[in-house]
Amino acid sequence: MRRLRNVKIVATLGPSSETYEMIRALHEAGADVFRLNMSHGTHDEIREKHRIIRQIEKDLQSPIAILADLQGPKLRVGVFANDAEELEEGASFRLDLDPVDGDATRVCLPHPEIFQALEPGARLLVNDGKIRLTVDKCGPDFADCTVTVGGTISNRKGVNVPDVVLPLAALSEKDRDDLEFACGLGVDWLALSFVQRPEDVEEARGLAQGRAAVLSKIEKPAAVERFEDILAASDGIMVARGDLGVELPVSAVPPIQKRLVRKCRFAAKPVIVATQMLESMIESPMPTRAEVSDVSNAIYEGADAIMLSAESAAGQYPIEAVSTMNAVAEEVESDPTYREIIEASRNAPRSSVADAIVAAAREIAETTEVAAICCFTESGTTALLTARERPRVPIIAMTSLRGTARRLALSWGTNCVMSSEVSRFKMAVVASARAARDLGYAQPDDQIVVTAGLPFNVPGTTNILRVAPCDERLIFNMENE
Repeated sequence: MRRLRNVKIVATLGPSSETYEMIRALHEAGADVFRLNMSHGTHDEIREKHRIIRQIEKDLQSPIAILADLQGPKLRVGVFANDAEELEEGASFRLDLDPVDGDATRVCLPHPEIFQALEPGARLLVNDGKIRLTVDKCGPDFADCTVTVGGTISNRKGVNVPDVVLPLAALSEKDRDDLEFACGLGVDWLALSFVQRPEDVEEARGLAQGRAAVLSKIEKPAAVERFEDILAASDGIMVARGDLGVELPVSAVPPIQKRLVRKCRFAAKPVIVATQMLESMIESPMPTRAEVSDVSNAIYEGADAIMLSAESAAGQYPIEAVSTMNAVAEEVESDPTYREIIEASRNAPRSSVADAIVAAAREIAETTEVAAICCFTESGTTALLTARERPRVPIIAMTSLRGTARRLALSWGTNCVMSSEVSRFKMAVVASARAARDLGYAQPDDQIVVTAGLPFNVPGTTNILRVAPCDERLIFNMENE
């Protein structure tokens, strides 16, 4: 399904979007990737959503990516005898391992790993930072704190520990079960929560065994500090601004977002900007002006994808939310300033033959009358490198592997077309020209750029480029040479 924009849209599925009719409507409205949140729903419910998406993909002949978002370890306080207590600023409050119900002076924090890592002066943020504690004294089973920001604390509220690297694996036992289940279903991407170090990513990759690409969610200060290493170990990145805004000053999030997006583009790896993009549309059919600006900024920055969470999963207006995001993207990308910003930020390396080939393809497309860039790809690398160039013409990724086509649905500007395997470059050119013309990317009197790697079907061998006509007579002559 051809889009009139390059940035991709990720829509989370949930109670508001679980039927065939609704999910198909979301795809037709603009959703390119569907996110299955493993924090919610049973395996049977997730399996049914997966089945529906694949049926829609078959019915519309349109590759769709499925992203399974793993929950990650959840750090929560215990319960209170009165269900909730009011903490006053300046008061003392203890966290410990004692399972006895809490009161206004203490509560259980059933995570010994936290106490192992704490030091005096460390902050603990409860209930998304609404309550803030500073550690005065700590030991292997307790932390005596001062309340720096008071409020109501209640049963099982979440805890963030931004100042230390916790000795916790990113994958809980639930995550391991969910990962195996999701890979068995055949999802295309796994989103890994609570990433603190590259070793967390390597563990997930080892368990996935190539069955799904691994995308790291950057939501902790430790992940920002080690971002280059985490990026190198990952297939993609999600800038999860919600938790980042809890654990870091909110004023620090926008510049971090810009830096991470640019680094992902430099590395030719897809990056999603996520969280609270159109939050008001959970209950309103119209977004706020600030939300539209937020979505626009992510597009101007060159993000590969922008994401809806509760807006499409539990909101009252899921189709309107996707349609709004789609309309904003089309408007931004038609702005001449968008092109100026994207091209001014082009800083791709030129360290390999593949880098030079895709750069040449983009330059040819910009200096001659070329309608599209077609790249034959098995692993998807050629298409990702081409997308990094952010060309002005459509990118058509020709692949015989459905898994590659689905994964590339997350990549900027990439239109995926299933093709049969080819053994000669001439036949790749013929297939590309026909696909570009038949799908409306080019007219019979247009030309396209075709890139591929020889020998065929060997990942990472992009080494050839040709400008080819789309005229059927010339294609026929080429086919019969």
